[in-house]
Amino acid sequence: MATILLNSIQSEWMKTKRSAAFWLVLSGGFFIPGILTLVHLVYIKKLGKIYANTPFWEKWLINGWESMSVLLIPMGIVLATSLIAQLEYKSNGWKQVHTTPQNLTTVFFAKYTVVLVLMLQMFVLFGLSMYLAGAIPAWYYGHIQYPKEAFPWGRFIQINASFYVMALPIVALQYLLSIQFKNFMVSLGAGVALVVAAIIALSWRYVYLVPYTYGAIYYLQLQGKMRFKSNILDIHYLALIYFFAFTLLSYILYLTKKEKG
Repeated sequence: MATILLNSIQSEWMKTKRSAAFWLVLSGGFFIPGILTLVHLVYIKKLGKIYANTPFWEKWLINGWESMSVLLIPMGIVLATSLIAQLEYKSNGWKQVHTTPQNLTTVFFAKYTVVLVLMLQMFVLFGLSMYLAGAIPAWYYGHIQYPKEAFPWGRFIQINASFYVMALPIVALQYLLSIQFKNFMVSLGAGVALVVAAIIALSWRYVYLVPYTYGAIYYLQLQGKMRFKSNILDIHYLALIYFFAFTLLSYILYLTKKEKG
């Protein structure tokens, strides 16, 4: 069973590497760090003050997550997940997949695993790119002093891992929508609407009920700017509860769907 699942994951990964979703994830990880690098290479006079701030690295990483957590990560997940499912619908591949000697559970979780790994790849690329975006100007300009403090790898991994957990409910729900509806615009439109609704919901007292807001909430918590507190659970646990609930619902709907592709 494990061998069949691994082979299925490998097959799904090979299909995804030739898709727009793969390049979307790749470019998404470099987008903000690339812009920051270019800006700081151009505006040299501001670099001295920026690098004098302490702790530099933690503030640098958190600031980089501002646009990513509120808009770019949710939108990237919506687009990438919709595109991955569309690979099968576009080429009538679902029927071919379901004729192979693998059960529905293997098919479901192989494709799901690839989606989750792709998202993890984007987060890893973003984190490493943020480090390079902070280091390159100091390396390039000799008069700019490289931050004296040691790079906080533990905190760096913890923050990036937390943002990944915050994104899991979005991945799960978008995967559900993408494999349930043949029309690409249904999952894409619903995802965009939910992202916009999440941004509006940030000013709502019960914002913790909206899982698409969790990345933005965690960013605001790191900045000490979150006005409302959850009286239920820590946001990490809420994200995982939504993730497993959406995953279970998606799995049940997939198994019971009469026409699979």
